[in-house]
Amino acid sequence: MATEYMTSPLPGKVLNVNVTVGQAVKEGDLLLTIEAMKMENEIVAPVNGTVTEVKAKADTTVQIGDELLTIEEA
Repeated sequence: MATEYMTSPLPGKVLNVNVTVGQAVKEGDLLLTIEAMKMENEIVAPVNGTVTEVKAKADTTVQIGDELLTIEEA
């Protein structure tokens, strides 16, 4: 099984995290929302799998490349 490390594609503030460790996700599922320049950017799952780690927290600031979460591919 492959591991997908999700990193922030843009700098901004994490508004909410929609997943928890152990949760199954499908490609396209909403993982979290980042606000950048007054726009809400939805970060979605790139693969089917299970969330194994969540590093992002609501109301925190992230930069490009910061680790958000990890998904173990199904």
